[in-house]
Amino acid sequence: MRHAPRPGRLLRLALHGLLAFALLAGSPARADELLVFAAASLKPSLDAILSTPQAVALGAKASYAASSQLARQIEAGAPAALFVSADQDWMDHVEQRKLLVEGTRANLVGNALVLVAPKEHTVKLDVAPGFALAAALGEDGHLALAEPNSVPAGKYAKAALTRLGAWDAVAARVVSADNVRAALNFVARGEAALGIVYRSDAVSEPAVRVVATFPDATHAPIVYPAAILAGHDTPAARKLLELLHAPAGQAIFRDHGFDAPPK
Repeated sequence: MRHAPRPGRLLRLALHGLLAFALLAGSPARADELLVFAAASLKPSLDAILSTPQAVALGAKASYAASSQLARQIEAGAPAALFVSADQDWMDHVEQRKLLVEGTRANLVGNALVLVAPKEHTVKLDVAPGFALAAALGEDGHLALAEPNSVPAGKYAKAALTRLGAWDAVAARVVSADNVRAALNFVARGEAALGIVYRSDAVSEPAVRVVATFPDATHAPIVYPAAILAGHDTPAARKLLELLHAPAGQAIFRDHGFDAPPK
């Protein structure tokens, strides 16, 4: 049986992930690149879309991190042309600072919140009020989440656990990751007994299995809005946004575990 890592190792892993994403998101765009700032949970699906001939012809590239980090980098003048957030709050943050091109913001995809465990673990849980999440972690186990006070996936997870009456029992055992993909990796490596991530993350990682899905009523709707950023309203940016919303792009998102965008 693999054991949870020491707190110092968890901290080093989290800092390493933060540095890697910060360096990636902070890299300057080349003149011939169309840069998309996208929530980390979009990486497998958006990489697939950006590898299509239509997107390659536009010079489209993506930089992934937590929506909170990306929004602050946009506010600081990062050279992204498009922003895809994992919640409405961080897109609102950017829009309130008049950094979106008016009329381009629209919901792109939806998602679901799931409880995951390492593939070989046999834990069974029904997500319901008062469910025994703390007991399922075992004596030394940790619960991996994206940072629950600012990162969308972590905020959804904390809201759901609070609504279900389980947050207080597990709060001290939470490992806060820089983004949801980092939380997923803690579980995939067996360094956390359980984690709460998006369904699309679980679909992309064969080393984890879904234990249960959180009812929609336990958290705000999981919606990914997308928009063109001020100063980058070009034909190429509009074409790329159109590709993301087009049936072919939406089919790729669905193949990776996302839902159709809420109306």
